[in-house]
Amino acid sequence: MARKLAAGNWKMNGNKAAISEATKLAEMFPVPKVDVLLCPPLTILAPMADALSDAKIAVGAQDCHAKPSGAHTGDVSAPMLVDAGAQYVILGHSERRTDHGETDQSVAEKTQAAFTAGLSPIVCIGETLEEREQGEALNVVGRQLAGSLPDASDLDKLVIAYEPVWAIGTGKIPTLEQIAEVHDFMRTTLLERFGDGAAAIPLLYGGSVKPGNAAEIFATSNVDGALVGGASLKADDFGGIISALEAA
Repeated sequence: MARKLAAGNWKMNGNKAAISEATKLAEMFPVPKVDVLLCPPLTILAPMADALSDAKIAVGAQDCHAKPSGAHTGDVSAPMLVDAGAQYVILGHSERRTDHGETDQSVAEKTQAAFTAGLSPIVCIGETLEEREQGEALNVVGRQLAGSLPDASDLDKLVIAYEPVWAIGTGKIPTLEQIAEVHDFMRTTLLERFGDGAAAIPLLYGGSVKPGNAAEIFATSNVDGALVGGASLKADDFGGIISALEAA
């Protein structure tokens, strides 16, 4: 069985004052029944990690460079993230793929860098609305899975997040049947490539997850948690999603 994970992606939101939401969440869940993760912007990663050092909530980053060091102005390497207190890193998010032209190959290189540094990568995949309407969703997901994961993936650390691009921040979500179809497909594809160990890879759903719809999403086949955007910024909202996952 895959472990359950509720991951919050703060994206480009939050400052030092917002760390109070993280500590409030820790007070709400002193011993959570599922894994809980917050991925704040890089500027507050280290202070958030310090604030949560005695809590049962992990801290992660939202990207890393494929190289461990070097002449890459403005970039941050996976070992640097570990030094700052990160345990996870989100890679290949559709906003990175769109805004920065990231490819499956570059995501795979970053994923390998994360493994090498000891981080757990959350590799994001998902189709656009046009691809969904053309009946290409599974083909796109399959291609991204194949290209974004290195052959030497550490299955104990790997996490996959299915985020249909058209559902991110829009309030729209696929039907439960559509989510189940993709998640079942991902599990089968991973088992075929990596063997029985792939049964334990957490498969997260992301895209307009809220306390009100979390329970039915978590009851869906092969959904082991969520990668949450806006609803993770406030402890009360994210807490409702965590509670739903605990009850699933």
